[in-house]
Amino acid sequence: MTTSERAGREVGSSDVVRRLRGGSDMLTSAALKRLDAELDWYRALAAEDRSWIGLVAQAGIAAFITWYEEPRAGTYNAQEIFRAAPPELTRSISLQHTLQLVRIVVEVVEDNAVQLAEPGQQRDLREAVLVYSREVAFSAAEVYARAAETRGAWDARLEALVVDSLVRGGDESLRSRISALGWSGRGSTLVMVGQAPAEMDERRTADLRRACRRAAQDALVGIQGDRVVVVLGGEGDLRGAAQSLLPRFGPGPVVLGPEVREVGEAGRSARAALAGVLAVSAWPGAPRPVPADELLPERMLNGDPLARRTLVEDLYKPLVAAGGPLVQTLEEYLAQGRSLEGAARALYVHPNTVRYRLRRIGQVVGWDPTDAREGFVLQVALAVGRLAGNGSRHSGL
Repeated sequence: MTTSERAGREVGSSDVVRRLRGGSDMLTSAALKRLDAELDWYRALAAEDRSWIGLVAQAGIAAFITWYEEPRAGTYNAQEIFRAAPPELTRSISLQHTLQLVRIVVEVVEDNAVQLAEPGQQRDLREAVLVYSREVAFSAAEVYARAAETRGAWDARLEALVVDSLVRGGDESLRSRISALGWSGRGSTLVMVGQAPAEMDERRTADLRRACRRAAQDALVGIQGDRVVVVLGGEGDLRGAAQSLLPRFGPGPVVLGPEVREVGEAGRSARAALAGVLAVSAWPGAPRPVPADELLPERMLNGDPLARRTLVEDLYKPLVAAGGPLVQTLEEYLAQGRSLEGAARALYVHPNTVRYRLRRIGQVVGWDPTDAREGFVLQVALAVGRLAGNGSRHSGL
């Protein structure tokens, strides 16, 4: 039998045990003084947390005495020692802090071993302290590992609920739930939606979460059946971040919702992205990823009220407000098969005038009429605007 095994298994003499029990309050007081003198994090804790740590230190010393007296009846289980404090204490102090606490308590007991044991018993007592402290340290690591695993599983469930709530429109508690997941709230927010990879198990989901958090300052991930919903936030290039995450999605289209100012508005981005996923099949040549706003015609044809409203409010109304010549020029340009000369003849103006007005339309609404796809979007906006009764033909002429 080795010395360590002998120290851990031998029954301590009744005299040493009696002295240890009589000096336990002194040991606890000395340990707390050392904590206060040496550890900044301990001094920064709230008074309630410091009092809980005092109980933990006292429980640890008492558990050591019981174990030293009779190893088979005692315990070095850190979970039993921490039972004196609420579970929330593991959130206030880290594993590293706990190990510092164990180290200082051990040093205090060692330093006072001379006073607590006879000369012939001091070595055995010191070795017993070392054996016990080692086992407590390993046990504490297990406690924190289990706590982290439980916390991680709970955070994953909460994250899924938050994303689902965000997609459905959210409520007043959404912001606090997002904050509980560590969302910083700096910068804008963007939602991307696509197909989940095959066999999207917990490990792959965890890998996706890590990749999202590397790509953006803030990130949330929701798995909804065969669909992945990712919420990205921060002050950087969110579209670039979304682009970097494409390999993490399964085959098929990936749709980006519009970038919104804050996470409180993310529901609008999510709804646009989800509507885009339902409508993107109508545009076989859609890029990957495709912004939801580039799918406005398909979304509107698919019955998306948000797309209809966007076509009217963001495209048609600004064109009407900019003056009749722009609307008339756009109509003739589209009617003439996107021919500058044909539009110029129909309007009795020079082709350069048509070219200038088309550039002006691009400046007003951000869509280029000379691009085939963007011209189609503008053509649909004109039709939807008129059907909605928001203006009359050649308004302003």
